[in-house]
Amino acid sequence: MTHPASKLKILHQDNHLIAVYKPPGLATQADTKGGPSLLDQTKQWIKIEHNKPGNVFLGLVHRLDKPVSGVVLFAKTSKAAARLSEQFRERTTQKIYRAVICGTPLEAEGCLVHYLRKENSLKATIFPRPTPGAKKSVLSYALIENLSNACILEVTLETGRFHQIRAQLAFMGNPILGDIKYGAPYPLPDRQIALYAQKLVVKHPVSQDEITLESPPPPGWPFVENKKQPPAGR
Repeated sequence: MTHPASKLKILHQDNHLIAVYKPPGLATQADTKGGPSLLDQTKQWIKIEHNKPGNVFLGLVHRLDKPVSGVVLFAKTSKAAARLSEQFRERTTQKIYRAVICGTPLEAEGCLVHYLRKENSLKATIFPRPTPGAKKSVLSYALIENLSNACILEVTLETGRFHQIRAQLAFMGNPILGDIKYGAPYPLPDRQIALYAQKLVVKHPVSQDEITLESPPPPGWPFVENKKQPPAGR
């Protein structure tokens, strides 16, 4: 039997960090019920690949929602974990996503500023103005391709709130394809949604060099027929 760790897609690694591709449907970190996770698979891959005895340290510095795919970065040492976590906390990283949305946005590009509250139902509620218990949520987007009754957006995330991209785009009137939780008309195979973390730019925790980590799109992307040309000027 092939171990899941052997199928891991490594995007970058050195002595201090490792970036891997998270497929849709796999949790970044196992919840209280257990089950497979990217964190555990990556630990197992390191253990086998580098023939490490005992427990493998792997620091979780950010995560992706279960139905979302793309690049996830882990730290191999506690020092790297602390320094990378600080970058995410201070918002000095650059997080770029690709999303296929239902319909066409009113504006080809823009900046969305809302206030987001995570509910007990594990869904986010969006408010247009400051509201008790809601956190300021900021993203910018640009339309990069028109499809059949859908569009591909490039989304740059400035804050990292719970379900932020999903909730804000739905509030704009353009839910992500397959995201029935936020108003998409139909699901995609395997309960995935048409959103992936395409690019992550961080400062290396030791060398301080800027590194750009990129992920391929998930299989089946963009899930709808390409009917029109990219917008002029992009």
